[in-house]
Amino acid sequence: MRVTRFQPTDAVVWPRPDSSTIALVEDVESLDEVLALLVDLRAELAPARVLVTLDDVAQCTYTSGHAGEDERLSPPLDDIDWDDPTAVAEREEATVQFISTQLDRPEFAAEWASLSAVRGLDPREVEALVHLNRDLDEVLDDTVIVQRVPVARDDLVIAGMPNGYFTSDWNTFQNHAIVRRLARHGYRHFGIGASFLGFERPAPPAESDVDALVADLVELYGAPTSRYWAELRSILRTHRVLLLGYTEDFATQVLD
Repeated sequence: MRVTRFQPTDAVVWPRPDSSTIALVEDVESLDEVLALLVDLRAELAPARVLVTLDDVAQCTYTSGHAGEDERLSPPLDDIDWDDPTAVAEREEATVQFISTQLDRPEFAAEWASLSAVRGLDPREVEALVHLNRDLDEVLDDTVIVQRVPVARDDLVIAGMPNGYFTSDWNTFQNHAIVRRLARHGYRHFGIGASFLGFERPAPPAESDVDALVADLVELYGAPTSRYWAELRSILRTHRVLLLGYTEDFATQVLD
């Protein structure tokens, strides 16, 4: 694994998408390597949080840029000198903090019970969740971007890479509702890609926690009679990481 570090005022040149990108990670062999790096970066950067990209970095940053154009997520800021790296870094940090504030506003919060009606649910999604969580390393792109996220709570780390752009996907506020719901089960949101969300907990959940978690996932993804729920339940008992899809076609991406 090769890690390239950045300071906020370093030049923003692709694949570094913005001044909040503190590291690019290449030649990754496993998700465990990335999670171990996050442990070190969290200690170094506290009280700021960190967030990593997962699948399809180019598409993830593209849709995140458009998701951030939602009027609820776009701060009314004055123009700046875009040739001044310090001014750009300050602007981008202020934008993240604004988004985190908006995510906390009750009038924008998405109701958990409403999420399943947003997307055209595909019965194959449960099978796709099994494939995703059986082989966690497959979700990573060739390059992983690490974002420094100056927010006060773990559930607000999604403000560092807001996503959910297409109308048939869960949007940023709906994804935040999922992040908050998973926190009830002891999971912390650590990553987002063009189609997937990543969560971790200190250890695999206990049996009773697995039952409660799967009940929520059935409510979220439907297909309550799918035989794959039993298989996912088995995987969850031995894994501390959970991957979920948030886009309309994530099952197709995994299975086809």
